[in-house]
Amino acid sequence: MFSETTFVLPPTTPEADYRLRIFTPDGELPFAGHPTLGSAHAWLENGGTPRRDDRVVQECGAGLVEVHRGEGVLSFAAPPTIRDGALEQEFLDEVVTAFGISRDQVLDHQWVDNGPGWAVVRLATAQEVLALEPDLSRIPTAMVGAVGAYPEGSPFEFELRTFAPGVGVAEDPVCGSMNASVGQWLTRTGAAPARYRVSQGARLGRAGDITITADQDGAVWVGGATATRIRGTINL
Repeated sequence: MFSETTFVLPPTTPEADYRLRIFTPDGELPFAGHPTLGSAHAWLENGGTPRRDDRVVQECGAGLVEVHRGEGVLSFAAPPTIRDGALEQEFLDEVVTAFGISRDQVLDHQWVDNGPGWAVVRLATAQEVLALEPDLSRIPTAMVGAVGAYPEGSPFEFELRTFAPGVGVAEDPVCGSMNASVGQWLTRTGAAPARYRVSQGARLGRAGDITITADQDGAVWVGGATATRIRGTINL
């Protein structure tokens, strides 16, 4: 079962190149990053022609999302968050308990919701993030992640893990939408440099490699490699 399935449709606004609907096993999302880049890749590969040579504009439930085309890598502009600020104490306690960690391991925490309902806790190290064995039955409706730093000199700045029991996905191997909003938070607060790499999916045997870039205008771009793995046709 795939964590997301998308449908590419004609746009309803002249500013967009196409409209995207994104579904998880449990419902529809207004926005998700991984399907945004993958769908843009598929649309371009199958003859899609954007209005601008260097940008694709996607229409989705969260509004218009720009996708930048550059040197074989696609990057999307992080949409604005619709909810931010520190987590409520009761919810934070639930997350800490579900993660099986102590409260003093949490360096910081934040709502980073750009549509799916994301929240995140920041731990001191990537190893602490990788060591998590969450009991998601304690937070069955949550959309929550954990991020922790690698030692200086490592290829990656952070390890990120994303748990989405609220939409029927225990752990997402790579999550662009959470990387987007976490990137906005970390670069805005100075907890991360303007450009950095994130590892995700290691606990699932994946090798997610995400690049976060905050440009001079304050926009945060989330990029990664895309490739076609399956081709086929469906007759309805």
